[in-house]
Amino acid sequence: MSVQGVLLYPGAGTDSNHSSLVLIEESLRPLPVRRADFGYRLAGRKAPDRAPVLLESVRAEAADFASSLGTTTASLVLGGRSMGGRMCSIAVAGEAAVAGLESAAAVPAAGLILIAYPLHPPGKADKLRTEHLPRLDVPCLFVSGTKDPFGTPDELLHWTDTIPGPVTHVWMEAKGHDLKGCDQAIVSAIAAWLSTLG
Repeated sequence: MSVQGVLLYPGAGTDSNHSSLVLIEESLRPLPVRRADFGYRLAGRKAPDRAPVLLESVRAEAADFASSLGTTTASLVLGGRSMGGRMCSIAVAGEAAVAGLESAAAVPAAGLILIAYPLHPPGKADKLRTEHLPRLDVPCLFVSGTKDPFGTPDELLHWTDTIPGPVTHVWMEAKGHDLKGCDQAIVSAIAAWLSTLG
């Protein structure tokens, strides 16, 4: 099944009007792109909700977006920046334990776009966010800065090697977690990768 739409979430400290997400939507037309916000942002709060609440948002938004397109979530690519992408990857993996849930069905998807994936908190390389990666059997695109304190290239390459699905890495040289000034390069990487999915 070809990709019918792209659902993107922002990082924890921004919203869906982030410049790179807006540019992705504009540049991928006519492919439908939905930029979504988590509930805490919509409520005007700055602190993210706990993982179960965030994951429920991803599940509900993906189902609603797919329904609006007359398709299923299996034809959608999910993802986003930092925490947004991470939550989408956990939802697609169906990794209940990571989110503190007793059970969680995986959200079927055509692939994942993970921009500045937060492999671990800065300075805390032992607090890895990798438990669900071995359950990702869909194509994954990682767009990362080579100076990102949330994960070095070597760390990312090591841990993404545990992903059974095909993994593509695009590196933004000398860029940090915010990938400042990279919006166009991010869009180009996503467009090129999507063209390989059919």
